[in-house]
Amino acid sequence: MFVRAYLRASTKEQDAQRAREQLDGFATERGLTIAAWYVENESGSTLARPELFKLLADARPGDILLVEQVDRLSRLSSADWERLKSELSARRVRVVALDLPTSHMMATANPDDFTARVFEAVNGMMLDVLAAVARKDYEDRRRRQAQGQAKAKAEGRYKGRKEDTERNALIVTMLGRGLTWSQVQSATGCSRATIAKLAKRSAEAA
Repeated sequence: MFVRAYLRASTKEQDAQRAREQLDGFATERGLTIAAWYVENESGSTLARPELFKLLADARPGDILLVEQVDRLSRLSSADWERLKSELSARRVRVVALDLPTSHMMATANPDDFTARVFEAVNGMMLDVLAAVARKDYEDRRRRQAQGQAKAKAEGRYKGRKEDTERNALIVTMLGRGLTWSQVQSATGCSRATIAKLAKRSAEAA
């Protein structure tokens, strides 16, 4: 049984490796070995996750995709979650999440065809529920954050995120030396929106 572990954190300031020991322990208790690790710092609300899709490209039918929690895999909109599920189904990858006990059977049992289909149906339903809960939690947090910022602005307290002037100066220098946006993004970890803003600012100042 080939187990592929997926670790994700939303930002580069967070530790995507945090749950590695938990996943290792889960696999060891069941006599399994994690054969490959895929780690990235990307939002769970987007499908633009290179390591997740590298995992899917590497996967073979029957492989296990092991995650700490369903929200590590998805905080996606309904449409994007359906796209990801279709990809998982087409590649016949079995999702096992530590916070989804019904999925644990997928990593331990060798059921007959009927039982396996029941497991898959129950697990699929529970995955849908937890993915929907994860998305709602994401949207609720974003809404509360926006409300807090709006209130702070109305009271004159909101100053926005402090600009990282040292990093931004480095980005401008790199752009001036002819590096591509992808190279700058890879080197600094900033968003393409930030690069675009700094490129425009630099051009206007020239």
